[in-house]
Amino acid sequence: MQEHFTSGQTDYKAAILQHIEEPAVLEQLYRTDAQAFGRTFSQIYPMIKDQVIAQVWFERLNHQTSTSSSSMRRDWIYIFIATLVAGLLMKLPHFFNLKDDVFYPRNIAFAVFPMLSAFIVWRKGLRLNSIILPLAVTAIATIYINFLPTDGARDTILLACIHLPLLLWAVHGFIFTVDARHSFSARISYLRYNGDLLVMTALISIAAMIFSMITFGLFNMIGLDIERFWEQYIIIWAAPAVPILANVLVRENPALVNRISPLIARIFTPLVLAMLVIFLGTMVFTGKNPYQDREFLLIFNALLIGVMALIIFSVSEATKGGYSRGRLILLLALSAFTIIDNGIALSAISFRLLEFGLTPNRLAVLGGNLLIMTHLLIVTRRLLLVVRKQDAIEGVEKAIAGFLPVYALWTIVVVFGFPLFFGFR
Repeated sequence: MQEHFTSGQTDYKAAILQHIEEPAVLEQLYRTDAQAFGRTFSQIYPMIKDQVIAQVWFERLNHQTSTSSSSMRRDWIYIFIATLVAGLLMKLPHFFNLKDDVFYPRNIAFAVFPMLSAFIVWRKGLRLNSIILPLAVTAIATIYINFLPTDGARDTILLACIHLPLLLWAVHGFIFTVDARHSFSARISYLRYNGDLLVMTALISIAAMIFSMITFGLFNMIGLDIERFWEQYIIIWAAPAVPILANVLVRENPALVNRISPLIARIFTPLVLAMLVIFLGTMVFTGKNPYQDREFLLIFNALLIGVMALIIFSVSEATKGGYSRGRLILLLALSAFTIIDNGIALSAISFRLLEFGLTPNRLAVLGGNLLIMTHLLIVTRRLLLVVRKQDAIEGVEKAIAGFLPVYALWTIVVVFGFPLFFGFR
């Protein structure tokens, strides 16, 4: 009969001694709580060291501990070097008297994504020939974005700056999936990794903000105002360090967040669905609409992008380790209401194009909405088939992962094509 163990409720000493000749049970114990198993095994090893299976486990656990310590040292070296490089990049305006409002919108993404990609390249030991393309794209983007005109407010350049992080995100994804470039499951793993990275980055950021507030309070008590010093010499180095640290924690310790991310997806899917339903009803009742109000349309589109990201993240989490039909029905309902909202946004931007003419901003919003609508329709159709038990959940994964390169192509068009097509205006 198969044993069932629960972390925190298992007497590991008794369980190991009882099942020392049952490898499958020992493996199950280890997977339940590796730290508790390893700690207890070390204590009782002198009692069972004459048994071959105990000697095998002893070597396995000690090898893992040694490898883990060495890996941790390498990780901290990477964090230090990556943070140093990112911080120096962020300080360039102070070193060379550059304009902050010109430099940071164009270059802040280079302080994050290349550092995250460097970790993957380093830990996987990737050869230069396998990363030539992402290196070339990053180099071209760096030169191009910094040689664009800097005089006056230009919509196409602002759009290029807004979409540049998305381009670097796509480059990072290319490196992340370099071993399985055409694998849908690898792309889904990349999306899950991004969800975990966002969660860990948010947790570290909250902790950093609390630490900053405590520090300000303590120094204020002795009559010193250190906020300006903190902004110029601490935050500017710490800001890029947060995602760099989060990246290492997520990549090397996935157990830290692999339970938090699915929980967030489960909690926020019904909440966002309720919010969308209430929002649509309230919009009709108040008479507020995106057809005449430009600011409302921008906020409306930002909302849609956030909901679309939640749908993709929730589906990727739902397919990890099983799913329930109820959760899929919630996701289907959320997708359906998002399609309605996206339809309103598309009609609003089309109305503004016909009424006021073509501009870079309107074309960018229209293109983005068309992509999101198309992707939503594909994903919703797949979800409907799964709910009806006419398709497997892997079909939804393919619908999500297969469309990601289209977003990357559109981003390239906006970053490189829009400024040239519209004459840098």
